[in-house]
Amino acid sequence: MDSCQPENLASASIVLWRAIPGQSKALPLVRRNVPDVHPALGTHQILFRLLRSFPANLVDLVVIGVYFVATIFVGWLFRRKAHSSSEFFHAARTLPTAVTAIAFLAANCGALEIVGIVSASAKYGAKTLHFYWIGAIPAMLFLALCMMPIYLRSRALTVPEFLKLRFNDSTRTLNIVCCGIMMILVSGISLYALSQVLRTFLGWSFTQTTLTAAAIVFLYVSLGGLSATMYNEVIQFGLIILGIFPLVFFILRDFHGWGGIASQLQPSMRHTWVGLPLTSPHAYPMDVLGISMGLGFVLSFGYWCTDFVLIQRALAARTTAGVIHTPLIAAAVKVFFPVLLVLPGLAAAILFRTREGFNYDQALPSLMMRYYCHGLLGFGITAILASLMSGLAGNINALVTIWTHDVYRATLAPNRSDGHYVLMGRFSTLVAILLSIATAYLALSFNNLMDYLQLLFSLFNAPLLATFLLGMFTTWATPKAGFWGLLFGIVSSIAHNFAYRMHWITYGSDMSANFYGAILAWASCFLLTALLSGFTTAKSREELADLTCWTGTHQGIRMPKTALALAFVTFATCLFLSVVFR
Repeated sequence: MDSCQPENLASASIVLWRAIPGQSKALPLVRRNVPDVHPALGTHQILFRLLRSFPANLVDLVVIGVYFVATIFVGWLFRRKAHSSSEFFHAARTLPTAVTAIAFLAANCGALEIVGIVSASAKYGAKTLHFYWIGAIPAMLFLALCMMPIYLRSRALTVPEFLKLRFNDSTRTLNIVCCGIMMILVSGISLYALSQVLRTFLGWSFTQTTLTAAAIVFLYVSLGGLSATMYNEVIQFGLIILGIFPLVFFILRDFHGWGGIASQLQPSMRHTWVGLPLTSPHAYPMDVLGISMGLGFVLSFGYWCTDFVLIQRALAARTTAGVIHTPLIAAAVKVFFPVLLVLPGLAAAILFRTREGFNYDQALPSLMMRYYCHGLLGFGITAILASLMSGLAGNINALVTIWTHDVYRATLAPNRSDGHYVLMGRFSTLVAILLSIATAYLALSFNNLMDYLQLLFSLFNAPLLATFLLGMFTTWATPKAGFWGLLFGIVSSIAHNFAYRMHWITYGSDMSANFYGAILAWASCFLLTALLSGFTTAKSREELADLTCWTGTHQGIRMPKTALALAFVTFATCLFLSVVFR
């Protein structure tokens, strides 16, 4: 059996037992005080009563407190290096490659990566591996080898600024609006997920959780700017590894390795490709076309190649080689990240599958409370908090940079002093935090964070990818066509999602709806932009100098041989693992 075996259900103090798959004897896990456990409750009902009633003790709280103090200290440490706008918003291109690569990966390790992937693994099974391999690695390699050199040559400091240079002010403004909406909503996701964690572990209310996290993020982002944010992301990434790795060890020990987990999974949850129909979005949760085109191309390339939070970290590297190596190093590490997150999600699918109404977003904290003792539980809580605060801080900092650099400085208040823009950045940080708190309530209507996140990416990132591909890799895409194509793609995606929510069209799952919505948005933007470009005026090659792959000047970017070798090894490893776990 795979559930807890209480020694005396009616007593105030009971012993939890951890059953070992394949063994008849259960091992005592830990003695915990449990109030209000009724003998008539089912075994899994008892388990969740135990989990929700188990508070963190002083050791756990000390570990969490030390982490909070450390993040604020990092912000205070970098406050002297954040006096100019270049240092506050862009880190003045002074950071070593190791820092930018870890920060690049850590910026993705927010609610999406930690709570979201474990949640999706518990809901969809091994198919969640697609979010790592086909849904990440090819796009990260393409970004490093094909797009980062163009970003560098253009000298644009933000994604909206590049769109202004390549197309026009209207396209930039539309992108700023979309980026702002998405960053605020993603920040709200981080706060929502953080509240789920602390409510499960500590019993804190939603208001207590959001205000505490928001205050800490505000302090270190407003004090140290991008440098403080990225160095904190390095610390947070280390804490994520330290906090989750013991969980993987305990799970593999209890299930006697991967074979024990695979043998207890439902057949539909064991494979990534086997058993998937070629195209059947209305009857199956996922299909080959939706995964390969919707996730593998549109959503993954749209996220990794156009998301300013990620681009901002790569551009902070002090050397050209460092800018190119940043996504490559992150990709090489990400290939093996499923061991930390997908595997616990699969274990949760087995342990909690009979729990009626189980909230998938509580899979990771529930697993930690099942396996971790005090002290180690504190590290586990800190790992989740670090991931969520990393995602929150990254989006807040990027949003403030876009607002101050692309809107306030460029349009509303040009030619002000440098200190004035830094002050505006700090004030904007407070406003962005408050907006994030408000949008956190929107995430309450979803029982799976990955569904919500992929919906946001399909609405905004999918059409933006088409605009970027035409802008960077053609010279005939025109400014007017770029704007109207992007707008039409966004409207098409919103209309598709509205039709799905109103049940005018049906899909086998929310995720499948997101995949096909992304395909529609990308195709709409691409086709209309290409069509209108035939009837409107394109920019001259002189105006497009260093803005496309065909109009580079003599200041070319030489691709390091180490980058090509690392990209080849990473792609080959990804392909091999995809075949093995098909």
